[in-house]
Amino acid sequence: MRCSRGPGRLRAGVCHQPPRGTPDGQARNQTLGADVRWNAYPPILAGRLLFASRTHSYLTLFALWLMVFAASSQVIIISPILPRIGEALAVRDALLGLFMSAYAVTLCVFALITGPISDKIGRRRILLIGSAAMTGALLLHGAAFDFWSLFTVRALAGAAGGMLSGAAVAYVGDAFPYERRGWANGWVMSGIAFGQILGIPLGILLADALGFRAPFLAFAGVMALAFLLIWFIVPQPDVQRDRQKLTIRRAVTNYVQLLQQPVTRAAVIAYFLMFFSIGLYVSYLPLWLERDIGFKGEQIALLFAVGGVANVLTGPLAGRLSDEIGRKPLIVTSCLGLGVVMLGTTYLITSLWSAYVLFALAMIMVSMRISPLQSLITALVPDHRRGILMSLAVAIGQVGVGIGGGAAGVAFTKYGYASNTLLAAAFIVAMALLVQFRLPEPAGPYEAVDSTPRPEAVD
Repeated sequence: MRCSRGPGRLRAGVCHQPPRGTPDGQARNQTLGADVRWNAYPPILAGRLLFASRTHSYLTLFALWLMVFAASSQVIIISPILPRIGEALAVRDALLGLFMSAYAVTLCVFALITGPISDKIGRRRILLIGSAAMTGALLLHGAAFDFWSLFTVRALAGAAGGMLSGAAVAYVGDAFPYERRGWANGWVMSGIAFGQILGIPLGILLADALGFRAPFLAFAGVMALAFLLIWFIVPQPDVQRDRQKLTIRRAVTNYVQLLQQPVTRAAVIAYFLMFFSIGLYVSYLPLWLERDIGFKGEQIALLFAVGGVANVLTGPLAGRLSDEIGRKPLIVTSCLGLGVVMLGTTYLITSLWSAYVLFALAMIMVSMRISPLQSLITALVPDHRRGILMSLAVAIGQVGVGIGGGAAGVAFTKYGYASNTLLAAAFIVAMALLVQFRLPEPAGPYEAVDSTPRPEAVD
């Protein structure tokens, strides 16, 4: 069904034409999951439209969830199968970490590139291009035969990941009303936790049985399914798009303007601090558990699986709670709670079970703040700026993880893992203070005055 331009809006395959005499004279912006509020509709028709809308929103969430699951799993699996990659391709241990660096660098670059493009052409097209590119890149892992060939395909996968990372969160911001955005983000981001639970053990099993290429080929199949679901199910939300000419100079100018504005600058710094602290805390946690506590490899794998279960159970609930009480209380509380857990790690972990309990608490605190923070950030800018802000945040987050991992190595080598936990706790508390005193609590979708004129809606 096709809607002509005008007050009618196309959403979830339903053409809504408000009757004359509606209070505001125009249809309000329709989004996935929004209620039908035109009293002039017969009750039965309104009920059917609402049921179709919510059913379609669940299918959209599943498509995005599957995409996030596949994209995160192919990243998570790299670390545990690095020894198998080294053996199969005759790569020295000192070079194995470059496979992860290649992915992170290209993800950062392409996130910045595709952010302005998604504001111009729409989030759905970016999701289609990114998921197709990720499918192809993962399939190319099957042809990797030496260091440089695998390095290249990991870089290609990172480029595809850069397209998807910011666009997925920005799409939720476009498609779901602000009062349901935390719930939607919580479910979509739980795909990362499922990757942590299922991706590591399944990937290791496939790598042991069929070689290191097998996990990537399996995740290529999952990503291909996500591509098909996005193609057939996921609609393009009816939001404002950027109507101005897309140039490199203008894209750079837009990024600079975001960093010059106090609120968006604070949001980006908060994203950096969040991932920087995670890099400090997690990078050398497995090594410390093995050397100092006596953990074995399978026990560490189970530890991350337990953390993933805690993440899955907490993420959607935290998102929904943030819809009701606000984003900032959950973000600040989770940061302070995680700081306490980090400080207590080296003192409280004395056995297997104490490690499981403490790491589960850490993952609960992590999941409590991710979806509320993402939902908050999507409301700081108008529709036609959401893509570049989320892409900038994702890119800065990757930089934070990289710098945090490097700093963790220096601290661990010189002062031991206790220094890692102390630094990580300090920076996560700094994030809590930044969010509390520098970020607003949006009351709803972005409605503030923007420095640039808002473009007209694009079908």
